[in-house]
Amino acid sequence: MKVILGFKEFITRGNVVDLAVAVVIGAAFGALVDSLVSDLLTPIIAAIIGEPDFSDLAFTINGSRFAYGNFINALIAFLSIAAAVYFFVVAPMNRFRDGKEETTRECPECLSEIPLAARRCAHCTSEVSPA
Repeated sequence: MKVILGFKEFITRGNVVDLAVAVVIGAAFGALVDSLVSDLLTPIIAAIIGEPDFSDLAFTINGSRFAYGNFINALIAFLSIAAAVYFFVVAPMNRFRDGKEETTRECPECLSEIPLAARRCAHCTSEVSPA
C-alpha cells in the first residue's frame, strides 16, 4: 500500500505532469513541422532545384546505396523545427525576461544577492549603500 501511495505521489508531482504535457505537445509540434516541411517547404525547394522529392536522391558505390535525399529531408525538418522553436519560444522568452526590472544586486563583501534598497546584507551583515 505504501508503494502505491509513493507511486501516486511521484506521478502527480508537478514536474512529471509538466514533462508529460511537454512530450505530448512536442510530438504534436513535430508532426506539424513535419507536415510543413513535406507539404510546403520541400515542394518550394524542389520547384527551385527541379527535384520533386528529395527522398529519391541516392547514389551507389560498390553495391551500397547512399540515400542522401532522406538526409536532406531530415535536415530541412530539423532546421525548420529549430527555427520555429527559436522564433516562437526562445526569442519571445528572451524579450520577456529582458523586460523585467532588476530587484536585487550583489553584496560587495560576500557576493550574495540582496534587495536593491537594502542598507545591510542579510548574509554577512556588512553595511551597504542603497542602490
